[in-house]
Amino acid sequence: MNDSIQTPGFWETRYQQGVPPWDLGQAAPGFVAWLDCHGTAVAGKRVAVLGCGAGHDAIAFAQAGATVIGFDFAPAAIAQAERNAATAGVAAQFLNRNIFDLAAESPAQFDYVVEHTCFCAIDPSQRDRYVQLVHHILKPQGELLAIFFTHHRPGGPPFGSTPEQLHAHFHHHFHPFHLVPLTASLPKRHGEEHWGQGQARFTPTVI
Repeated sequence: MNDSIQTPGFWETRYQQGVPPWDLGQAAPGFVAWLDCHGTAVAGKRVAVLGCGAGHDAIAFAQAGATVIGFDFAPAAIAQAERNAATAGVAAQFLNRNIFDLAAESPAQFDYVVEHTCFCAIDPSQRDRYVQLVHHILKPQGELLAIFFTHHRPGGPPFGSTPEQLHAHFHHHFHPFHLVPLTASLPKRHGEEHWGQGQARFTPTVI
């Protein structure tokens, strides 16, 4: 395992080298399809986009009327996201952060968390920690909206997942946790994406 993926420099270098391979140049079709049907649900809601990259998904949610904050490890990604948002004329906010710092910074702050190519980018040993983070920053019964990369190629990033592994990671913190093959994919990702959606289980405070 290459530990450098856990440092900002690993990702910063890839953005400085040009458009990275995970950047679709547009919002993920799966999110566009969901927003076409359910966009009114996010209007006026607080949305966090983790590992936002160049901000395409964040911009799509902002265009639907959400209050959006995108977070990314790489300063170059944040700078590009800000430029893209300005071009699109939307008011999404983008912050340079290690997403795991959000557990302390933003507990129970968001109605939705948007996941796309972040879960597959982190060291797989950190996946349970990631799930706990997502649950922690969501408001009680807030929702995760996710596009998971479910390829079977060795190595990474992007690190693949099976549906069984995703259920094992997420179902303890999200109920119901729905996971289905994604049909609204670009041709180069056809058959390698799953749509995941779940409501954060409410955990009452113990006094």
